[in-house]
Amino acid sequence: MRYVPLISEIMTKNIIALNRDDDLETAEMLFKRNKIRHIPVVAEEVIIGMLSYTDLLRISFADAVYETEEEVDTLVYNMFTIDQVMAKNVVTVPSTATIKEVAKILAENEFHALPVVDDGRLVGIATTTDLINYLLKQL
Repeated sequence: MRYVPLISEIMTKNIIALNRDDDLETAEMLFKRNKIRHIPVVAEEVIIGMLSYTDLLRISFADAVYETEEEVDTLVYNMFTIDQVMAKNVVTVPSTATIKEVAKILAENEFHALPVVDDGRLVGIATTTDLINYLLKQL
C-alpha cells in the first residue's frame, strides 16, 4: 500500500493570528516582521477570516513609500478595519487532508494559503511555500 502524506506533516503549526479588533498597522508589522503573506483572523481559536499582505497592498501604499513615511499608511489604515479587508468565506481543510488534496485546492483557486481546522479549531496553516519546500525535499 502506498503511503499518502498528510498536510499535518508539513503545515505551519506555529500560527500567527489576528483578532478582528486588531488594527491594520499591527497586521502590516506582523507580515513584515515574520516575513509571511497570510494571517488567519480568529475569534478565540475559531477562524473567521483570512488577511493577506496583498489585501493590505490593495488599500495602502505599504511598499510605495519610503519607510520613514509611515504616516501615509497610518492614515489609510485608520480608514479600514480588519473585518472590512479580510476574506470572509474561507476555505479550510482538516489536518487529515492529504498533501495532494491541499495542492489541488490551491492550484484550482486564487489563494495561496489554507487554514487547517480540526473540530472547528484552527490548528495550522498550509501555504504554497510549505508545498514547495516539501517537493524540494522529495527531489
